[in-house]
Amino acid sequence: MSADARPHVSTVWLFETARLQVRRIEPGDGAAMLAVYGDAEAMRWVGDGRPLVREQCEEWIGVTLRNYATRGYGMVSLVERAAGEAIGFCGLVHPDGQPEAEIKYALRRDRWGQGLATEAAAALLAWGASALGLQQVIATTALENTSSHRVLLKAGMQRGELRHNLDGSHTQLFIWAAH
Repeated sequence: MSADARPHVSTVWLFETARLQVRRIEPGDGAAMLAVYGDAEAMRWVGDGRPLVREQCEEWIGVTLRNYATRGYGMVSLVERAAGEAIGFCGLVHPDGQPEAEIKYALRRDRWGQGLATEAAAALLAWGASALGLQQVIATTALENTSSHRVLLKAGMQRGELRHNLDGSHTQLFIWAAH
């Protein structure tokens, strides 16, 4: 379906920060998602580490829209106020059906190192508590992903235990609890 043939979708704005406006993902977000998740360096720490192709991004948009319908939340688009465009994605998800809400985020590489991930994560956690009533959120990262460790700690999460993975590797757990 071409962008012109897509049905009109009303933008659902969820919250904003000093530099970001945060809205639900929309069917037309495929190109913005590909700019983030199609970048091999950006995907190094995400999932299996392989960049996504356009069709996979479209599938994830569909998954997110279903999450909104079933849970009332999921991944969201981070729209930079200055540029007026989606520069990344953040969200609360339940990978593989896990009971705990888990925060995920990824930004276009040209926006790394500017504090935007921390700004988005901290605001998402606060929104999750106030709008959704979440009392606890987790995050998991590779041990070597120290940049994400710093983001999560600055966003108000606490370092938790190491999780042992089936392949013999370890994952660092972070925990956030509502105050």
